[in-house]
Amino acid sequence: MRDEVRHAWDACAVADACGRVCQAELGWALINDTPTFRLGSLLSHIQIICKFAKILHNSATDLWQTLINFAPDKQTYSFFSSIHCFIMRLSNRMKYFFMAPILVISMASCHSHNESEHGDEHADEHAHNHGADEIVLEPHDAQRLGVEVDTVRPGAFTETLKVSGEVLPSSTDRGVVSAPTSGVIRLNLGINAGTQVRAGQAIASITARNISGGDADNAAKVAVDNAKRELDRVTPLLADGLITKKEYNDALAAYEAAKAAYSPAAASGIATAPRQGVITSVNVSDGEYVETGQAIATVAANSSLTLRALVPVAKAEFLPRVGGAVMSFHSGLTVDIDDFNGRLLSSAPASAGETPGYIPVYFSFNGTAPVIPGSATEVYLKGSGRSEVISLPVDAIVEQMGETFVFVRKGDHVYMKRPVKLGNSDGSRVEIISGINPGETAVVKGATFVRLAEQATVAPEGHSHNH
Repeated sequence: MRDEVRHAWDACAVADACGRVCQAELGWALINDTPTFRLGSLLSHIQIICKFAKILHNSATDLWQTLINFAPDKQTYSFFSSIHCFIMRLSNRMKYFFMAPILVISMASCHSHNESEHGDEHADEHAHNHGADEIVLEPHDAQRLGVEVDTVRPGAFTETLKVSGEVLPSSTDRGVVSAPTSGVIRLNLGINAGTQVRAGQAIASITARNISGGDADNAAKVAVDNAKRELDRVTPLLADGLITKKEYNDALAAYEAAKAAYSPAAASGIATAPRQGVITSVNVSDGEYVETGQAIATVAANSSLTLRALVPVAKAEFLPRVGGAVMSFHSGLTVDIDDFNGRLLSSAPASAGETPGYIPVYFSFNGTAPVIPGSATEVYLKGSGRSEVISLPVDAIVEQMGETFVFVRKGDHVYMKRPVKLGNSDGSRVEIISGINPGETAVVKGATFVRLAEQATVAPEGHSHNH
């Protein structure tokens, strides 16, 4: 048998599964603070894993015969024998994937035997016992990982309704750059969406000099000049009585009409920003022909923003109780508009909304909030408040297999996973209907690390740990 294994060693390359198995074994040992004398035993197990990984390309019959002969006890022998027939029915590729986890189980079995040899030493290090449902996380590890706990206390909780919404720029904070005259537009250098501009800054120039029909503004200026000269001519004649009053009035009216038809701003052909802010859109291309009054660009100051929340018609009875809103974004950011001088503007009838079956509700808040106009968000509409409600931060809730849990600390280093039933959420906290009692200490931050400690505390099958 030794010759067969040596032949397989020389003939096959080390499989990738070997590295993954070794990494899993070492990681398990490091998490559980394995002593030095046990690390030596673990390394010997890893060497055996490597040897087995090198013969994965051998025939299934020889491989399983080798495993069966190497079995340390009758239980392991029976285990290998019982699945031998099943493995033989698989394709070569599927055999490869099945062999790697089987090797882990076999080494776990060997691991349990070696650990039993050092039971006395292990018992000296961990004299206290923990139940199977207890999670061990030492205080210094909890502090290093940022795990925080808090005492559960009933308190005030605000009724909420979760809906979808969108952050919009405020209409009063937006300005449109319009074409002062008709002609071909030339955008100034650096004018793009996202450019910061000041009030009165030139955005583009417009001219009609090279267009058939000429420049209407230039013609209007000529008409003004001609009317002004005629008025200047008849004014002294009226004083000398050489013309009638009617002739003078006609000349004056012609001048006023020509002046009204002429706009110095339009004649300049310069389009300017109506306010300070950021260009959010440019609606024309350089060299395009534009008409007088056509929108060239939009400038938004974003000193205030608007939140539009869409409430289903079926939840319309909640609208009279709405007093605030909390935005929750996919990035994990949560923003309470009350922190940014938020206020309810109005709610439109369902028929007035763009989305059938929903009633839009509008809020206004300061543009200093760390949100971007156009962002979609989940909105928790605040309703009436209740007292003596048990609630925990959203980060304290852990989901697993469709159920929700929280971690309760029972001692300096012992935690327990507790199933809970959830109620409403205001975006930052969740109502706990059942599963936890006032006065208990719950993990409110870093629950993910406690969950990892749970997986490390529960040793794989075949690993015996007596804490």
